Order: sequence, then structure tokens, then C-alpha cells
Amino acid sequence: MTASSDPLFRPYRLGDLELPNRILMSPLTRSRAAQPGDAPWELNAEYYAQRAGAGLIIGEATQVSPQGKGYAFTPGIYSAEQVAGWGKVTAAVHAAGGRIQAQLWHVGRISRPELQPDGAQPVAPSAIQPKGAYTFVSADSGMVEVLEPRALETDELPDIVEQYRKAAQNARAAGFDGVQIHAANGYLLDQFLRSGCNQRTDAYGGSVENRMRLPLEVVRAVIGVWGPERVGIRVSPTGSFNDMHDDDPLATYSAFARELDATGISYIEVVEDSFQGNHESGRPEPVIDAIREHFSRTYIGNGAYTADAARQRIDAGRCDLVSFGRPFIANPDLPERFRRHAELNEWDEATFYGGDEHGYTDYPALD
Repeated sequence: MTASSDPLFRPYRLGDLELPNRILMSPLTRSRAAQPGDAPWELNAEYYAQRAGAGLIIGEATQVSPQGKGYAFTPGIYSAEQVAGWGKVTAAVHAAGGRIQAQLWHVGRISRPELQPDGAQPVAPSAIQPKGAYTFVSADSGMVEVLEPRALETDELPDIVEQYRKAAQNARAAGFDGVQIHAANGYLLDQFLRSGCNQRTDAYGGSVENRMRLPLEVVRAVIGVWGPERVGIRVSPTGSFNDMHDDDPLATYSAFARELDATGISYIEVVEDSFQGNHESGRPEPVIDAIREHFSRTYIGNGAYTADAARQRIDAGRCDLVSFGRPFIANPDLPERFRRHAELNEWDEATFYGGDEHGYTDYPALD
């Protein structure tokens, strides 16, 4: 296969961004923000610049507010120091010829009082403790169990939307090329969307229309800052991580895709097959079909893809782009390795979360 015929290297227009290839770097929590303050710094800038060959980098999950924090050492985008730190990252990526979007994140119930302002109880759509969910609160804590959250009052929800809107403004100030809204993997917007953890009886719970309400309000607020061409969203329809499930994912995500399409949002990234847990065996093809049917713009596939699987799915029309996670951790030059059909470095899971440059910026590139 020549580079010109390789599906992974066909240029692609994503919203109003021109991508040189279809190999995206998926959002990857690495827990290496500078302390105190949870601000990105030079080490993070080096890490992302090394991976600027991606068609698009979707930056790591970034808390929209102090309330949105759920893990130690993860970055925020709500303080001036954090915005300045992200500016170092975006400048480095752009200098290396890349494109990068920020992922906006509120963890909801996947937190603990140790991580919350004034030791407050974490918030969620309903006061349901996620079974088997853990986080870490310090370098020495190890993994600790997530506790029962507090259910958000209806009159608190406009402030949640405002947290995302302000974070979107800060992402513009930091020089990003757009934003992705995190509505996957058991975090706050996912908690509202899926029936398994939303037992509300107000306008934000019960029916699919009500459960979609807060995520869609967030989408519209963020689009109000960026315009639809520079905004995307991540979902995990059948993911089980953080004790998540939905009674009817086909109905939920058919409706959600249809409503997202009406907003004009640029893309949906779908976690199809997660190493963190999935209720389906393999990719949920009926749900993928439903999203493709009801969403007219870009579909990004994610989860356990090899280069050849990505080529096949793109050629078959099952996705437009593919995002890669762990392979990008260990291979800063992943697109070039795919181009050359070269061997990949193996990742070291022990260095995924927290630490220094080891297992972060010291993976070798080709040549």
C-alpha cells in the first residue's frame, strides 16, 4: 500500500480544520500537571509537541472547575495559571506543525472530599455510590474507593453549564484549535445521560429527552463560544467503567445523536470497545449504526484499534477518523510508524498515571 492509497493518510476536513491524516491522538489522562495549582508546564508541552504528527491531538481530560476535579495531578482550565500553562502546550504543538483541542471535563461523582473545595461532597445527578469505582487523592494514597455523592439541585445546573462555558472561553485564550466535551466514561455528563445512574424526577431525569437536557445545554453553551465547527463530543454508549450502564443504549444514543446533529456540532468520538470495561463483546455495531444514521457529520471511532483495523473500518464507511490512545503513549511518532508499517514500542502501564519524564517523554522515535 502506498501512502497515497492508505486510508489513514487521506486528508480530512473536520469542521473548518484541515487534517493531514486520519490518525487522531485520543484524550489520555497522564496526571503530570505542575503542583500546586494543577497547571500544565514545560514537560507537558514537550510531550504533546512530540506527538504533533497526529491529524489532531485531543488533549487530556481537563477539569472545568475545582468542583470538577476527581484525580490528583490532573490539569484544570479555570485559573489564569492553568490557562498560561496550556498556552505553552498549544504554542509547542503549533510550532511542531500540529493541531490540538482541549477536552472539557467534570468528573461528577468520581471524586472524593479530599479533592473538592472545602472538603465538599462530590456531586452527581443522583445520590448513588458507583460500585467498584476508585480514584487517587495523593501520590501516596493508592487507589481509594469513591463515596456516595450529593444529588445536584435543579437550580445548581445553570452553574454547571456556566463552568463549561467559561472553560471554553479559557481554551480559546490558551490557543487551542477547538474543544471536545467529555460525555463518556462515567463522568458527569455521562451520568446524566445514561439511565443507570440518573434517577431524577425533575426536568433532567426520567425520559431520554430529560436525561439529554444537561449535556445538550452544555453543548449549546460551548458552541456559543467556539461555533459548531470547532466543537466535538466524546461518548461511551456501552462502556461499563465507573459502574455505568444504560437500559437501552440504542434508543438513548439514537436520540442523542439526532439532537447533537441539530446543534451543528462538528463530530462525535465514540468509545466503542474500552480496555476499562464494556457491556458489549467487541464493538456495539447496532449502536454505531444508529449514531451514523442520525448524525450527519464526522464519526470518530475509538477503542482497541490497530492500524489495519482502522484502515478497514474507514474503507467500509464505519468511521471517518480513528483515535488512538495507548499506542500514542508509547509511540510519539505513531503516524510515521503506521506510514512505514514499522514495529511499535510497547507501553509501560506502570508509568501511565503520575511521575516524571520516565514513561512520558522518553519513548524513542524512529531513527
